[in-house]
Amino acid sequence: MEAPASSSGGFRLYDQLELQEFQDKFVIRAVESPDQGFSIGLRDGDVEPFDGDPCLGSPSKVSTIYGVVGTIRLLAGTYLLVITSRKEIGSYLGFPVFRVMSMKFLSCNDALRFSTSEEKRDEAYFMTLLKTVESTVGLYYSYETDITLNLQRRCKLAEGWTSKPTWKQADPRFVWNKNIIEELIECKLDRLSFQTAQLKLKKSPATITLISRRCTRRLGTRMWRRGANLEGDTANFIETEQLLEFEGFRTSFLQVRGSIPLLWEQIVDLSYKPQLRIINHVQTAEVVERHFHDLSQRYGEIVAVDLTDKHGDEGQLSRAYANEMQNLPNVRYISFDFHQICGGSNFDNLQILYDQISDEFENQGYFLVDAEGRILEEQKGIIRSNCIDCLDRTNVTQNYFGRKSLNAQLQRIGVLSSTECISMFGEVYEIFKTLWVEQGDEISLEYSGTHALKRDLVKYGKQTISGLIKDGMSALSRYYLNNFQDGIRQDAIDLISGHYTVNRNGPSPFQLNGFESFSYLPIASALLVGGLTLASFTLKQAGRNMHHCVSTVLWAGLTAGVMAVVKTNGRQFCSRPLLCRLL
Repeated sequence: MEAPASSSGGFRLYDQLELQEFQDKFVIRAVESPDQGFSIGLRDGDVEPFDGDPCLGSPSKVSTIYGVVGTIRLLAGTYLLVITSRKEIGSYLGFPVFRVMSMKFLSCNDALRFSTSEEKRDEAYFMTLLKTVESTVGLYYSYETDITLNLQRRCKLAEGWTSKPTWKQADPRFVWNKNIIEELIECKLDRLSFQTAQLKLKKSPATITLISRRCTRRLGTRMWRRGANLEGDTANFIETEQLLEFEGFRTSFLQVRGSIPLLWEQIVDLSYKPQLRIINHVQTAEVVERHFHDLSQRYGEIVAVDLTDKHGDEGQLSRAYANEMQNLPNVRYISFDFHQICGGSNFDNLQILYDQISDEFENQGYFLVDAEGRILEEQKGIIRSNCIDCLDRTNVTQNYFGRKSLNAQLQRIGVLSSTECISMFGEVYEIFKTLWVEQGDEISLEYSGTHALKRDLVKYGKQTISGLIKDGMSALSRYYLNNFQDGIRQDAIDLISGHYTVNRNGPSPFQLNGFESFSYLPIASALLVGGLTLASFTLKQAGRNMHHCVSTVLWAGLTAGVMAVVKTNGRQFCSRPLLCRLL
């Protein structure tokens, strides 16, 4: 809920709201201005603002909330999403930033009892998706400023822009709830990663902040959102800003990551590494061109760094990417086989990559503004990095570039001499590396459901035994989540982001036919375990008589048959999204 304009002409959001529950409506008021608010009916979901005391009587329940995220209409009516707890985790350019700790959907309808049995089944699945949305991680917001805009863009906006309401300032690419907030322009949530730390640079206080803004145009989970769509939007596209605040100076260094901008997929099928398939499409060249045209319009000169392997499925995709990039002479494309060159303990070999792009890197520069607001330097381009997931190898590489830029910034403002670098200051360097590790973890949790791999390369410059064990556990967790959980999570994302719209007059999206209409995995698992157990047991008895020998062969044959069926139909045993097509 937005407060009226202040005397300075700006706007701000109320940071505490009171939720009152009545028999026929919810009423939401600002705690500090009880005469400002709105009501939402429980029968029709209609929203009615009020200005003044509506004299509604005594509510049945009163609770405190910290923002209204939006509304969504399903088959039975409207649901209201509110923030029930938050945590202040730092500041962005001096303004407090909060992380959403918990959210709750409130049902604003009583139409479900009039629905058909099929509508009730569908609504039950939609409500399961809403429960998944309630546990969404990586949502941040500020009541006092817009955190979707990077420092350079903020400083170059037309005068008076920041005096507009917060929701009018935002970059819509990074607003997670833009689809559900339209009816209620209220608390704008941003899907991002935010890490900040206070430290001392040569006895002077400084602040380093990492803020990674996730684009919502092709939002999704690791295996169900790969590559680009026909508009050129890529999966896991993230703008990362590294901010330094020191003695009135503010510097900003931007990088982006995003899935390889071709049309491709990697459908889970119970195998550890599903086969990657490039989709042949007449618009492939246009898709790549659209993607890089959008980047160049926003950021300037582009250097595309491809960190994928040069053999196997990754190599095939990398070659297809390189071929398309030949048609874009204004974009510098670099192929760098991270696994081959850096291996498990050769983090410093990224210097080889840096040497290839050092001229462009130094020319692109960074953004620098002094205490009086004078712009001293501007970033003229950006490095776009990718691996297959745009997670682990990309995290390590972006950390390396971030360190190089930070050294240049500190030398420029006179904190470091030309022969000094941040790695010479142990405590400061450890804080810097920890920020990047935490950022990589949060980005990975949002996309894959687990912490990032290769965290040791960022923190120690090499792999450790404990790190390998943790990577192994995370890899197993990714396997389970990708195969058995992410279909539902993808549906929840598509529903809340507006990529799927509930239509009461249309056919049910869950009417599947044949083999796909049931989950056979528990049955198959039971048959496999039972078959192996009985085959082992009868094998021990096989030497005693022919009957046990025949039983052993039968159970072993049944087990082998079930395994063959599972392998052949692996995709059908996995959790898969039901609401939207892959592209």
